[in-house]
Amino acid sequence: MNIVVIKLGGSVIDELALGFYQSLDELIGEEYKLVFVHGGGPDINDMLALNNVKPEFVNGLRKTGLDTLKVVEMTLAGQTNRKLVSLLTNHNLAAIGVNGSDGKLLNAEFINQEELGYVGEITEVNTDLINLLIQQNYIPVITPIGIAPSGDKLNINADYAAAAVAKALKAEQCLFVTNVDGVLIEGKLASSLNESEINTYIENGEISGGMIPKVQSALAAVEKGVDSVMIVSGKNPFYKNGTWHGTSVTKRKA
Repeated sequence: MNIVVIKLGGSVIDELALGFYQSLDELIGEEYKLVFVHGGGPDINDMLALNNVKPEFVNGLRKTGLDTLKVVEMTLAGQTNRKLVSLLTNHNLAAIGVNGSDGKLLNAEFINQEELGYVGEITEVNTDLINLLIQQNYIPVITPIGIAPSGDKLNINADYAAAAVAKALKAEQCLFVTNVDGVLIEGKLASSLNESEINTYIENGEISGGMIPKVQSALAAVEKGVDSVMIVSGKNPFYKNGTWHGTSVTKRKA
């Protein structure tokens, strides 16, 4: 069974175009099984602002007290997940939303409760639940909320959640969807980049701005053991006629 895990950030969800859905249709036509993991940073920040809560980040992770956790889960599960499921359903895709804590889908542990609060890292993925859905031709759309052995719910970085799901499912591809075709070097799309090349291009400014955290997240996924990670566009076809279109991120060359 060929599985593709697709990670969507909250800002990208609102920018998905016809070409993206055409690629999904083509993958399904070739009997790939799709699994989505989504973030929701912009929606969460908007909701925190309404509740007069100032976002705090530590080393790129959202500091999450109990009050913030309630807002995060409410927003991810009740707003962002609903939005993405609706978009997929409107394009005749059999999407079904699943909170990561449901059925102990994403088992997790605290990273550092004193420093980060209710933020976790995944220790185990309930692949039986995911496989049950995809074998019935449903497309799981997973909210990155984990559950600890204590029963506490934990906020999980969506990039790391996607990497953990892709590794557990032994996915053929893990896609990080952005608003560009991939990483541009000297104005041209780079078909593949390794860690050494990425660090060099960040240092010389070829990779800059919002692309830096994207490539770093892709590298982190590779380091976590994901076989193939690719940065692709949500605005144009990323898979056509059997060919992937984007930037493949790999480990450092020997």
